[in-house]
Amino acid sequence: MAAVDSPITKQVTKDAREVGTLHAHICLGDAADRLIYDRHGISFPFKKLYQDRKSVIIFVRNFLCYSCKEYVEDLSKVPEEVLKDADIRLVVIGQSSPYHIEPFCTLTGYPYEMYVDPERCIYHELGMKSEEKFTKSAKPSPHVKSGIIMGQIKSIWRAMTSPIFDFQGDLQQQGGAIIAGPGTKVHFCHFDSNYLDHMPINWLLQLAGVKQTLDFSNKSKIIHV
Repeated sequence: MAAVDSPITKQVTKDAREVGTLHAHICLGDAADRLIYDRHGISFPFKKLYQDRKSVIIFVRNFLCYSCKEYVEDLSKVPEEVLKDADIRLVVIGQSSPYHIEPFCTLTGYPYEMYVDPERCIYHELGMKSEEKFTKSAKPSPHVKSGIIMGQIKSIWRAMTSPIFDFQGDLQQQGGAIIAGPGTKVHFCHFDSNYLDHMPINWLLQLAGVKQTLDFSNKSKIIHV
């Protein structure tokens, strides 16, 4: 798939593989000055993530969600040189307390930027869903390897064995993905309808300008197309 040169102003509906119009209420200006926090609890405005560089920003549900864990595990396989060649930054934002960031990065092997929005202000400003919705035609994320029963067992076990027992976020809050910047331009957005509705990573990267396709089946390797 070739790199996309012109600005993307569409939302991709993953289930039907159709393209629809961008949400009318997507305006980064509403969320730009909301604070995000790093693993040390240091805060800065959301807009700093995309002002100077095109950014692929993934919002996850909560850090105990097994499907989010497995999705971020695949994000960790994206080679650094792929991001550098496309001049994009890859960012994950959660909705837990800052002290959950480092354990989650260690658990998933994720080496790139990760922040949190504990009060879900940015989630709400951007209009991300606060309930799950499933359709008959819905296809699960290709990045989720565990079945629902085993996945939930793993999530419960992680909660029970965590040094600080909490849900690490609102269980009803859904995530999403945006491609934004530089400046205030929103090139693309996708809001998850449920915990399996992640945007395929290759789709996001290619929409952001990456020219290669990555294989996430076992290990990260590049297939030239």
